[in-house]
Amino acid sequence: MKLSIIVPVYFEDKTIVTVLKKIKTLVKTDHEVLVVYDLKKDPTVQVVANFIKKKRVKNIRLIQNSVRTCRGVINAFLTGVKKAKAPAVAVVMADLSDDLAKLDSIYRYIEQGTDIVCASRYMKGGKLVGGPVVKQFLSRMAGVSAHFLFKLPTHDPTNAFKVFRKSIFKNIKVESNGGFEYNLEIIAKAWKKGYKIVEVPATWWDRTKGKSKFKLLKWLPKYLKWYFYLLK
Repeated sequence: MKLSIIVPVYFEDKTIVTVLKKIKTLVKTDHEVLVVYDLKKDPTVQVVANFIKKKRVKNIRLIQNSVRTCRGVINAFLTGVKKAKAPAVAVVMADLSDDLAKLDSIYRYIEQGTDIVCASRYMKGGKLVGGPVVKQFLSRMAGVSAHFLFKLPTHDPTNAFKVFRKSIFKNIKVESNGGFEYNLEIIAKAWKKGYKIVEVPATWWDRTKGKSKFKLLKWLPKYLKWYFYLLK
């Protein structure tokens, strides 16, 4: 097995089957899928369990978030990294936003010696479709400015769609405790430690089903913490 695909879920019962089917169809790299959930009462759990049983799937595992006492995407990610059987891990959102057709080509960079591969919405060839205008603006400005000011090797460090060499987490401790700001934290720390980071253009689509878990005002100060960390 080459790749562990981590899918954090929180009441994503309306989209998760479509995501699992897309992964099966589009990802040819030998992989497993870790569906990481917070609550046993989350209806997503039963939907996935039924899918595994009906399709007799052997490479999908349901895993409860167990890394920290609080729930959320960061802890789901850390649980997935801890439980992953493959030497590389990918993060895929359950809201159908990620460009899954690119995952095989993204993973090949890991085979060639790269430590982190970032799917980029803001480099040449990348694209962002939909989503709140303010969120788009702040995300783009943060990524592009960090690239040009600090020579960060990606225009889009905040995008969750990435592939990591699992071994880097022996030297990188994730301290974030909010939400998706952990993406910027990992890229900032990896860059400072000299890990090889590359980016590839990808398309991101805003969700059309379910409710977004992104909390802009609550998480903005946490993003700023890691942005200013780059200045040190």
